[in-house]
Amino acid sequence: MKIAQFSRIGFMMAAVGSAVGLGNIWKFPYITGEYGGGAFVLVYLMTVMLVGFTVMIAEMLIGYLGRRDCVANFETLAPRHKQWWKHAGWMGVTSSLVMIYYSVVIGWILNYITVAMIQLPSSVSEAETTFNTMLKQGLGTQIFFHTIAFLITTAVVAKGIKGGIEKFNMVLMPALMLILGVMFVYAFNMDGFSQAFSYMFTPDWSKLTSEAFAVAVGHAFFTLSLGYGAIMIYSASLPKEGNMVHSSLFVIAGDTIIALVAGLVLFTFLFQYGAEPAKGPGLVFISLPAVFFQMGVIGNVFSVLFFLALAFAGLTSAVSLVEPMVQYLIDKYDFSRLKAAIVMGLFFYLFGIVAILSQIEWSAPALTWGGKNFFDWMDYITSSVLLPTAGLAMAIFVGYVIEKERVVSTLKPQMGWFFPVWYFSLRYIAPIALVVVLLNLTGIIKI
Repeated sequence: MKIAQFSRIGFMMAAVGSAVGLGNIWKFPYITGEYGGGAFVLVYLMTVMLVGFTVMIAEMLIGYLGRRDCVANFETLAPRHKQWWKHAGWMGVTSSLVMIYYSVVIGWILNYITVAMIQLPSSVSEAETTFNTMLKQGLGTQIFFHTIAFLITTAVVAKGIKGGIEKFNMVLMPALMLILGVMFVYAFNMDGFSQAFSYMFTPDWSKLTSEAFAVAVGHAFFTLSLGYGAIMIYSASLPKEGNMVHSSLFVIAGDTIIALVAGLVLFTFLFQYGAEPAKGPGLVFISLPAVFFQMGVIGNVFSVLFFLALAFAGLTSAVSLVEPMVQYLIDKYDFSRLKAAIVMGLFFYLFGIVAILSQIEWSAPALTWGGKNFFDWMDYITSSVLLPTAGLAMAIFVGYVIEKERVVSTLKPQMGWFFPVWYFSLRYIAPIALVVVLLNLTGIIKI
């Protein structure tokens, strides 16, 4: 079945919306704090351009040429061994697995919008108690907000490419940028801004470990929405006259700028009020609410705006995570879009409840094995194994399987002199980097 087409601006907003998610505003600041600030940021930026850009073009090309769901794209474009290569298209399953815990985290964020409106915690210890109470005892609260995330995501996807996903991103992405812009202007005029800028852009190479390189590559995939099949499906809806190179640069620029702006804003607030930047995943849910409390009334306003921005980022990515398998059900089994959206929505919703239960005190022991609970296993399997594997498969497929003449005729007019550089990176640099990251993150080797 032919996939409906985005408008040009609609495609770019949807692609940026897919890339800009919790990885930019929640994960990027805290891993920057964990891995030493400026040195990690520089490694991450180099990774985005050397590996992220290379693989994004490859994923876009597969979708642009195939014009189908992920499985059908690989099967159609492979000149031989079609039955074998179609299995690479099951990367769409990864996006559904990510949604199991992603929707839960969006639920936390929606809950924190209400917390910010009612009563912010007055100290880090109180904020930690608030978060842990929700996480370990707030079963009803988590299911309620997880349900809201499920309903919004499913409703948008059910309305289709033009009527749902494009319109949704055309509203939420400008709103997200406006909120972050207002917070950035405010932060720029605070004393803590210069300290935050120095922390993020002055490299201290002594703090950079070999593990940080692997984390930087893994995060580049996570934040650019690569390896899920979302960019591939969106590119299948790119108008024929669309320019993949310009689009990918726009997506990468938008994604990176938002991550850097979010980091500068958060670190400015943290340094201004004497909080610790290297607080791990709890940075947003524990350290930041306590800082907002110290800011007084403006802190209440900014806390609501911040969690709204975080919710917008999460929801725009969520619809892109559901879309690959929805399109597969439509193409393969002739499902209506509504039926496919409901089926995939119920999949991540029901398993999301299992993820919630895996952290509740009374049920966690039964859902924990190998030192990780169900929530953590979903995060680990997708981020550490499936995403790099999908990226490696796409690099090999475009670099070695699709006829070079077809790749050249499609991309060289858009790239010009840069095409040989990109093609070399695709065939050699990206695969080697991904193999090393995959082996490192899965513990087979340590670099």
